[in-house]
Amino acid sequence: MSDDWFFGRSYKKTSRINLLVVFLIVLNVIVLGYSSLILEKANQKLEDNETSLIFSIEGLRVELNEAKRELLELKNLVEDGVVIDIDNITIGDQINLIKLYNQTIESVVLISVNTPLGRGTGSGFIYDPYGRIITNNHVVEDATKITVTFLDGTILNAKVIGQDNYSDLAILELESGFPNGLLKPVIMGNSSELQVGQTVVAIGNPFGLAHTMTSGIISALGRELTAGNYAIVDIIQTDAAINPGNSGGPLVNLMGEVIGMNTAIISESTGVGFAVPSNTILREIPSLLAIGTYEHAYIGITGVDVTPSIVSEMSLPSDTKGTLVVSVIKNGPSDNAGIKGGTTNKVIDGINLGGDIILAADGIKMKSFYDLRVYIERTKTPEKIIEFTLLRNNSTINVTVILGKRP
Repeated sequence: MSDDWFFGRSYKKTSRINLLVVFLIVLNVIVLGYSSLILEKANQKLEDNETSLIFSIEGLRVELNEAKRELLELKNLVEDGVVIDIDNITIGDQINLIKLYNQTIESVVLISVNTPLGRGTGSGFIYDPYGRIITNNHVVEDATKITVTFLDGTILNAKVIGQDNYSDLAILELESGFPNGLLKPVIMGNSSELQVGQTVVAIGNPFGLAHTMTSGIISALGRELTAGNYAIVDIIQTDAAINPGNSGGPLVNLMGEVIGMNTAIISESTGVGFAVPSNTILREIPSLLAIGTYEHAYIGITGVDVTPSIVSEMSLPSDTKGTLVVSVIKNGPSDNAGIKGGTTNKVIDGINLGGDIILAADGIKMKSFYDLRVYIERTKTPEKIIEFTLLRNNSTINVTVILGKRP
């Protein structure tokens, strides 16, 4: 065996050992790198969790401070003598209602009247800085003397300067000067934006108990109340307690805006009160201030909703909806325009059939007699023109009516 062979085999063995060492080194490097990556990710996760925890703690600290602030404010209000009913209401809601009461109550007044039948009381609210006060007409009707009592105890005489029995609305004016800062006018809201379920409060003087607030919700919209031979339309229904003496006081939303005037209740009912909407008040005020009254548009008919029975008896198209003209007032606006009332001997529930069917007004479908009356009340005044789409003898015709003044 030669030396060359010996040294050759030794060299090959050494090379394999070196390769193994290199492999182990590389493997260690990979393992160390992987371990470092895992540790880095773990550290990053810990840092993220720590940051998240810090934000959560800060959020809780802010909420705690806000709760402390509300509790302190509530404590101060209670110490001032405000009684709070905490059943089914949150602290935040309580504070909102208290703030609402405090920012509104100076605008609400007690109205006392003398009439030929005796004395009475009601409520009202300050409309402007010139001494004008809004209330219900039935509160001051036939009054021989009217006094207005303010929150601070000031009592001043007032007189009626405008009234509308058809909307049960009246405007008073203070007869003498008044101290600076006494008058705090309300903020009038938009009643067309109301929704059923919306929270409202009624403020007034029920049973002569001054400065009373009750809360509730809008129970329904589009009700009507009887006022003599006519109905007040667009009425708001609420379950906020309204009692004798509340009449004429404001119905207020949570923004402190007057969206109605408390007007009536159903006798012996609980939670069924009614208010004239603010948009009706705002629509009439300019006329009440200018001429002392408001003239309602008049079409001169009596009518009823078209029912399935009427459709059947008059052989109308099955989908017919509108107002059946039962009778037409002689020489009234509709009579002058040629609209016809019941002309046959067929009668349903005491209603003469055969009259014109009002389907639309000014191109707008009127599905009921109520829809027609609301449209006229909201958009029309005497001497204005309205175009009716009528169904007569199963043919459609258009008739133009010049509206009159409600007698």
